[in-house]
Amino acid sequence: MKILITGAKGFVGKNLVAELRNQGFEDLMEFDVDTDPNQLDKYARECDFVFHLAGVNRPDNPADFMTGNFGFTSQLLDALKKQHSKAPVLITSSIQAAQNNPYGESKKAGEDLLFDYSKETGSKVYVYRLPNVFGKWCRPNYNSAVATFCNNIAHNLPIQVNDPNVVLNLVYVDDVINSFIAKLKVESPLGSNNLFEEVSPVHTKPLGEIVTLLNQFKNSRLTLQLPDMGDAFVKKLYSTYLSYLPESDFSYPLKMNVDQRGSFTEFLKTSERGQVSVNISKPHITKGNHWHHSKNEKFLVVSGKGVIRFRKIDSKEIIEYLVSGEKLEVVDIPIGYTHNIENLGDTDMVTIMWVNEVFDKEKPDTYFLKV
Repeated sequence: MKILITGAKGFVGKNLVAELRNQGFEDLMEFDVDTDPNQLDKYARECDFVFHLAGVNRPDNPADFMTGNFGFTSQLLDALKKQHSKAPVLITSSIQAAQNNPYGESKKAGEDLLFDYSKETGSKVYVYRLPNVFGKWCRPNYNSAVATFCNNIAHNLPIQVNDPNVVLNLVYVDDVINSFIAKLKVESPLGSNNLFEEVSPVHTKPLGEIVTLLNQFKNSRLTLQLPDMGDAFVKKLYSTYLSYLPESDFSYPLKMNVDQRGSFTEFLKTSERGQVSVNISKPHITKGNHWHHSKNEKFLVVSGKGVIRFRKIDSKEIIEYLVSGEKLEVVDIPIGYTHNIENLGDTDMVTIMWVNEVFDKEKPDTYFLKV
């Protein structure tokens, strides 16, 4: 299948091209502002499907809205008609098309042109009135508040929020691309019962909430608190935020609590799923000798060899589990058992430790008792 993509180097276009290639589509005809205009007729003749994503968002002259959003659409459709193409055409419009402003009027004119083209030629068309789209590769300080806030907060630059109560309707770029490609894969193209195609889910969020989340993401390197990945919007926003990190700032240090026995370092914390830490034990060192009422843990030795011992607090019987980085095996630490871990080797032993709750020094639920 030969696919024509206008606006291929834009935000949505780059994401679309990348995912089309991921899915095995190789014959892509990418058209952008720097493409030789004479290529348009050739592409119109050869294409089997058209993604028309090109448009103007913030020109210096408002008159350029109509030129970029209506004029080029007219050129594209004329080229398709000239080549007697029956390729389906998918176009990105905007919810602004329902508004009485230069940008919205230009988008509405492009929509009407496409609907007339469909009536005239019988070609299938898909019109997406997109709300605010967010995700990786969106240009900051242009026409996306989310992109600007992600970029500026990640780069320690100021942001301006005039009204935190302003509500945004947002769609994630991956959801947009998945919807687009679904249209491409339909053998007998069928539209929805609505005049306009829709992307789901739409996330409705106040601007202030978005800024609060982004600041939490930034501070998470200090608090080690991961955001709630069970919330679909938070998960997408966090991924977007990370894509704006300076390339010199991908890593961050952790506080290692070091003594003669080795070290203990907290790695990740979540209010819903506890925390993960890294424990390093020096050769022949024993750590632990305590028990918990409700706190439970999982130990995973990833390097070295050792033994984890248990004793029910009202029993004299000692239970032993040999552990080694040669055979990854998780050991559950049940409540009511005092336990310790000893390094039996001559090198450092590294253990990944998960606990079901974030450590609270006011309620540690940890009681010393030798195994």
